[in-house]
Amino acid sequence: MLKVLKFGGTSVGTLERIQNVANIIKKNKDEGHEVIAVVSAMSGETNKLIEHAQSFSKQPNPVEMDMLLSSGERVTSALLSIALNEQGYKTTSMSGREAGIITDNAHTKARIEDIDTSNIKKSIKEGNTIIVAGFQGVTMDTKRVSTLGRGGSDLSAVAIAGAIGADICEIYTDVDGIYTTDPRIEPKAKKLEKISYDEMLELASLGAKVLQNRSVEMAKKLNVNLVSRSSFTPEVEGTLITKEENIMEKPIVSGIALDKNQIRVGMYGVTDIPGIAASIFSSLADADINVDMIVQTVGVDGKTDLDFTIPSDDFQNCKDVMAKFQKDATKVDYNESICKVSIVGVGMKSHTGVASKAFTALAKENINIRIISTSEIKVSMIVEEKYAELSVRALHEAYNLDK
Repeated sequence: MLKVLKFGGTSVGTLERIQNVANIIKKNKDEGHEVIAVVSAMSGETNKLIEHAQSFSKQPNPVEMDMLLSSGERVTSALLSIALNEQGYKTTSMSGREAGIITDNAHTKARIEDIDTSNIKKSIKEGNTIIVAGFQGVTMDTKRVSTLGRGGSDLSAVAIAGAIGADICEIYTDVDGIYTTDPRIEPKAKKLEKISYDEMLELASLGAKVLQNRSVEMAKKLNVNLVSRSSFTPEVEGTLITKEENIMEKPIVSGIALDKNQIRVGMYGVTDIPGIAASIFSSLADADINVDMIVQTVGVDGKTDLDFTIPSDDFQNCKDVMAKFQKDATKVDYNESICKVSIVGVGMKSHTGVASKAFTALAKENINIRIISTSEIKVSMIVEEKYAELSVRALHEAYNLDK
């Protein structure tokens, strides 16, 4: 079996942990598997490099930043290769360039355009285990080093697995899989054996932090079977993220996600004329503000109310944009004390009464829902932040996710 194994920053955070990763690779090799490992920088290294750069410049040149930041992953790949060499395993470390990763020219947030796998294939044929520095490639035009942005090593691993036709891509972090909800909120949370790409994408975008959604999107596109597992308990099976048709018994609800990084914006008494919503939301889009849930209620006497949510990080930007529309409404207000709780499951497509069960569970706890938004496989609700954890526990119990 050809496996791509990706190890995150905490998994390679110290020399002892790099040795632990070497042991995981050795075990896979001894079982007869071919291995391509993709590694992140040691935890904290990237932040340290950013601080170094900012001590000279508040806005460093992105091309130089990529040259600087890509060094962290190269350090890890070389150290891991040295550790394995010392134990008699034939390995070679590769930078993104040597691994054939070609990106567009958007320095510090590049997108992978192509992967030339000839170098990797040749090296595997020569009997090597390959250790690739994740998070990086080279630009198509200038051949300068580029980096892929947050979670870029996951992307490197999935892209290599897809390009080379690996049997599986295992993402090792400090968490041993995907749970029905955050076990720190609900201790009865259960680890999922399998989950579909679409469910994982919803959970990742709704606040679950285990996997970065760009890498899940790419896995879905390239049809790569992903496994989320822990480098600290490698003997424990992880969670398989795969095509929906590979999951026999589709659960109605697979997981509950919580996102406290939300602000509700309310516009009241807006003049109800065609094009007013278009101009408000176009202005927010132009300012790169990601609007999530939108509710419009058409009132009497030609006035309407608008409620929508934005990420907390965009609060100041949003205030600046909304200042232009003060004259179009009798009142604009902001509520920072809210959160979004969501239920996700592919089984919702074929079952009735899923949403009503959620509303009943929250009503039982006297929790008022402010905004509701639904898609084919999710229901999201905005509630007061003080009820965040209680909402998660109530919904987890309502759908018997602890069973």
